[in-house]
Amino acid sequence: MNVLALPSSLDHRSVDDVLDAAARAPDGRILFDARHVRWVDPAGMLGLLSGGRFLRDRNGVAPRLQLPEHADVPGYMARMGFFRAAEEVFELDQRPPRRAKGDTDVLLEVTPITTNSDVHEVVDRVQRSAGTILTRTLHYPMTAVVQFSVILSEVCQNILEHAEAPGWVSAQAYNWQKRLGRHVLIVAVSDLGRGFRGSLADEHSARFGDRWGDATALEAAFIHGLTRFPDTGRGQGIQQMRKQVRKWNGAIAIRSGTARIADVPDWDDSPPLREGMASFPGAHIHLLLPGMDAHG
Repeated sequence: MNVLALPSSLDHRSVDDVLDAAARAPDGRILFDARHVRWVDPAGMLGLLSGGRFLRDRNGVAPRLQLPEHADVPGYMARMGFFRAAEEVFELDQRPPRRAKGDTDVLLEVTPITTNSDVHEVVDRVQRSAGTILTRTLHYPMTAVVQFSVILSEVCQNILEHAEAPGWVSAQAYNWQKRLGRHVLIVAVSDLGRGFRGSLADEHSARFGDRWGDATALEAAFIHGLTRFPDTGRGQGIQQMRKQVRKWNGAIAIRSGTARIADVPDWDDSPPLREGMASFPGAHIHLLLPGMDAHG
């Protein structure tokens, strides 16, 4: 059995390494060793699910997942609904902790997106709790609740319309006191579909010729607002989402295929573009929205 050792911080910064490792893993049974994971966020959880689902589909056998030994981590993953999704992807090495009833600190647990009704349910659910997170915790104006709901709907619709494959979404707020000195909201969306190059190829690949690839497709959608629709004005979600996140001094990153593109504020040292990564299917999006005091 081949072992993939997960990083101690399984989060938006390390998720690309997890996807790369899954893409390069050999055929046969795979063990995801999460014993030393001490921190996990929505991007990390969705990356783990995506890596596991990819190997399960490719190898025809469910990979095995060793749970973190740090007691707080499996409990938090249970509260986030991770294990409910993981049981359809992995063979777990032990019974996961039960999710305690009455949890109120989770903004959006790990939620599968397979139909339009899933998108509506996610947006409705988040609208009921996002107001408190955005206004009281992050100190955003009330108008931001509606704008955030639109962004959430867009990233979920991206799974259905562009990926043509199921995916997951999750969101949670954290106190980054040591790193940033304020709270931050992290939103992650992941799917194993066609990716941006596949979605845009029919409409736009010819104009780019030999330059067409994963990075070019991401730049076309992210920077220039090109979509799979031939008529102007449709499908502008990614570009508009980027503009709104920038207004909030937030960060947005998208990985698709062998490339990753990001719009990063001055508090984030992530590179704006990465190429030459392992080819991994689908699109993997994460947003980081800092508290309003970050604007000053």
